[in-house]
Amino acid sequence: MAYSQTATKIIDNIWNNELSFSEKALQLFAFQYHHVPVYQQWCQHLQITVADVTHWHQIPFLPIQFFKTHQVLVKDGSVEEIFTSSGTTGVTTSSHYVHSLQLYQQSFLHHFTQQYGDPTQYCIVGLLPNYLERTGSSLVYMVQHLIEQSQHADSGFYLHNFDALAALLQKNEAANVPTILFGVTFALLEFAAAFPMTLKNTIVIETGGMKGRGKELTKMELYQTLQTGLGLANVGSEYGMTELLSQAYATANGIFSQNNLLQVLLREEDDPLQIHSTGRGLLNLVDLANVFSCSFIATDDVAHILPNGDFEILGRRDNSDLRGCSLLVV
Repeated sequence: MAYSQTATKIIDNIWNNELSFSEKALQLFAFQYHHVPVYQQWCQHLQITVADVTHWHQIPFLPIQFFKTHQVLVKDGSVEEIFTSSGTTGVTTSSHYVHSLQLYQQSFLHHFTQQYGDPTQYCIVGLLPNYLERTGSSLVYMVQHLIEQSQHADSGFYLHNFDALAALLQKNEAANVPTILFGVTFALLEFAAAFPMTLKNTIVIETGGMKGRGKELTKMELYQTLQTGLGLANVGSEYGMTELLSQAYATANGIFSQNNLLQVLLREEDDPLQIHSTGRGLLNLVDLANVFSCSFIATDDVAHILPNGDFEILGRRDNSDLRGCSLLVV
């Protein structure tokens, strides 16, 4: 790739704490405007050029639906992996053509260690049945890598073998082994109902995903049900998606923190170019790790950004397709 030297510099700058988030985002915008054909066409449709943008709030956001219809990738870029979203029958799924898995690994390890510390401190367990039963899940890829990083003999995935998972968690509780359980929402609810217990040394991180299974719960009902069933003080959450290479974490009540790789804004539904940094609206994401795809994505998630910059996901826009990792209703 003729632009590889520029891309290398941009990747180096992602981790440069002396540069502001806006400076990093503007560098990425200029790079992707010139080298990601689909994104350039979108910007030209909006009649916005690199010269028109002086702050990251002014950068155009690509509608997330383009990941269902186009290859969102740098021109002539090689592909190491294609991550795909889960979906219900008849729904077109998204495809994320990943040029650099190393960049994805750097990103999710960075986010995890920022929030929870060194993965070697934990036994890491994944309860992700519907994701494990298909190919192309970026979530499974991430958790698999964290499992390998943990180096704990009992780290691993569980499908529907709740008996074995319950025995492992109880063994770790008795031995005071710090444990992290990543779980898809419906499976966590089923597990908590079948094997109520008290977890004091285990962090439970729900990753979303009711997918039409059982009664839809509000977020507060979900957290209260899991807290009661598993004896938890708090339930953690992970916010990510197929189209991203970065994640946000919430330690309690679904309140996510922005970070140095992932920042969020809001747009008005009836005027997508009206951008706000607080309040309620449709969520726009800037993912600095998404160097070779598109870092600026207009999602169909409805969100609330608090005055301190933390945010919560309230649901999905009514007329958007239902993703397999569908969010809970409010």
